[in-house]
Amino acid sequence: MKHSISLIINGDPVDAIVKDNLTLLDFLRDQMFLTGTKKGCEEGECGACTVMLDGKPVNSCCTLAVECDGHEILTVEGVAKEGMLHPIQKQFIEKWAMQCGYCTPGMIMSAKALLDVNRHPTELEIREAIEGNLCRCTGYAKIVEAIQAAADEMNWEEESENA
Repeated sequence: MKHSISLIINGDPVDAIVKDNLTLLDFLRDQMFLTGTKKGCEEGECGACTVMLDGKPVNSCCTLAVECDGHEILTVEGVAKEGMLHPIQKQFIEKWAMQCGYCTPGMIMSAKALLDVNRHPTELEIREAIEGNLCRCTGYAKIVEAIQAAADEMNWEEESENA
C-alpha cells in the first residue's frame, strides 16, 4: 500500500508517496538522493544510517518513512550551513577522525545530537553518545578528540558572539 507523507528534510518541505514498508534510509537514498546516510547492517546495530528525527538520533534503517509524516529529518547533508562546514565536520577533518569514512556521517549525526543538548560533554558522555556507531577502522580516540574539539570551538564561537 502507498501513503502520502509530508515532512521537512534538511529544512526543506517535502511531499512524497511511499510504500508502507519503505524504510527512512531507503527513502532518503533512493527517492531523495541523499546518499550521505549510509546503508550498513540494516538491523540498527552499526549506526551508519543515523539521522536526526525531530532533533533526536535514530537508525533510519529501522524507521519507516510513513512514521516520519509531519516530522523533521536532518541528514548529514543538512549539517553544513551556507557552504560552511559545521564545527563537527571541520574537526573530523582537522583531527583525522576518519579512515575509510563509511561510519563518519552517522558519527557526525550522533555527535551533533549530543552537542545540541550538551555543549560541555565529558569524554564519557561523548563515548556514550556514539556507542551505537561502529567504526571498524579507528580506535575511536580521534573521533572523541574531534567531538571534544568541536564542542570547544562551538563554545568559543558562542562566547565571542556574546562578548
